Amino acid sequence: MTKTLHVDICVIGAGSGGLSVAAGAAQMGASTVLIEKHKMGGDCLNYGCVPSKALLAAGHAAQAVRDAGRFGIQGQIKKIDAAGVYGHVRNTIAAIEPNDSVERFESLGVQVIEAEGKMAGRQEVVAGDTRIRARRVVIATGSRAFVPPIPGIDEVPYLINETIFDLAEIPKHLIVIGGGPIGIEMAQAHKQLGADVSVLEMFKIMPKDDAELVDAVRKQILHEGIDLHEDIKVLRIKKTAKGVRVIVEKDGKEQSVDGSHLLVAAGRRPNVNGMDLEKAGIGYSPKGIEVDARMRTSNKKIFAIGDVAGGFQFTHVAGYHANIVIKNALFRLPSKADHRFVPWVTFTSPELAQVGLTEDQAREIHGDSTRVLTWPYAENDRALAEGAKGGLIKVVTSKKGKILGCGIVGRQAGELIQTWVLALSKGMKIGDIAQIIVPYPTLGEISKRAAGSFYTPSLFSEKTRKIVRFLAKFG
Repeated sequence: MTKTLHVDICVIGAGSGGLSVAAGAAQMGASTVLIEKHKMGGDCLNYGCVPSKALLAAGHAAQAVRDAGRFGIQGQIKKIDAAGVYGHVRNTIAAIEPNDSVERFESLGVQVIEAEGKMAGRQEVVAGDTRIRARRVVIATGSRAFVPPIPGIDEVPYLINETIFDLAEIPKHLIVIGGGPIGIEMAQAHKQLGADVSVLEMFKIMPKDDAELVDAVRKQILHEGIDLHEDIKVLRIKKTAKGVRVIVEKDGKEQSVDGSHLLVAAGRRPNVNGMDLEKAGIGYSPKGIEVDARMRTSNKKIFAIGDVAGGFQFTHVAGYHANIVIKNALFRLPSKADHRFVPWVTFTSPELAQVGLTEDQAREIHGDSTRVLTWPYAENDRALAEGAKGGLIKVVTSKKGKILGCGIVGRQAGELIQTWVLALSKGMKIGDIAQIIVPYPTLGEISKRAAGSFYTPSLFSEKTRKIVRFLAKFG
């Protein structure tokens, strides 16, 4: 028999955004149902952010041993234990799982239904043998890996983010189709763990980031021995006795790349199919569910957040959307999402972090009034002490000192970018960063140094010299 529940909030999808809405709503006194058809924690915990960073940490640790000679320490890797590496990945997931578990959410007062959720009306959802009638519905179904229709791809075994962490051994030669952040992170992790790696990218790698900063990542992965193919077209794929062969076209000529394993990292697509969204009057396309600034769908009683809403596909954005929905759905506050200052980080070595406008974007909008401030890691004492001088901060401002964006490539770029996220979100000017007191020696000094360089032309100009000489006459 079908049972019916009447609740305040029904959340479909127990990934980052859905979990945040469910936990917040329940703890604030709203009756809440959370529906998840697969794994609690969603893609981020099980197949994305968490396992990928755990694997990267293992790879970076191996590379640190290889690079220890620069400190006068002779390190040697006798063996990379695949069971230990993948065990670390699984243990990391397991350590976080209790926070996202059914038991925890039920303890918060959330009713969890482990089934597929579909719309059954404008404010009705069906999940298994339960019909939920809710004042507000939140769709947080995330996204999935996009597998392009390359001839032959259905005839060969291939990996995506959901299966790459299930391997028993480090691949002998991993071919990665896609040079975005996921593809480059996984390429470097596997190379550092001993695999041969080839990356195939139709355009340039990491195209959404500042090209000058991306070049630092490119140089590093080439230095580590990754076989990088940019500006190519993947023509077809064949199965071979030893694995897989990918035939590509470069400058009008065909080339073959052979490997033991194939990873497809060619982007992601929102999970909108099979949810009967039409029954609820929800507008959507292959790019995601259409939402307004309050994250409401065309049915104003229903919200969509995170990857399924299109736009930025980051865990931290889904969490931000959850906050917007809580304000709107529970408190009737017309809170609107502002995506102008969303930061992102690619966790390669060196890391690359970005927020706001890149130099090219700023010049398109502001033209010659754009100013670019840079400071190299090579002129930072902490970076020199740690042998991490290969990095750069690049701050983009208006001619009057309004901060427009910042990109950082180098050690701990993901931590350093947070100063600039705050500056942009609070409307600070470059002088606010230039005047802060920064502890010495820290990598954070690069932010202060870059900001201070805004004033260098005027501080050390001939006009300033004349003023100093004039004032000196008065004793």
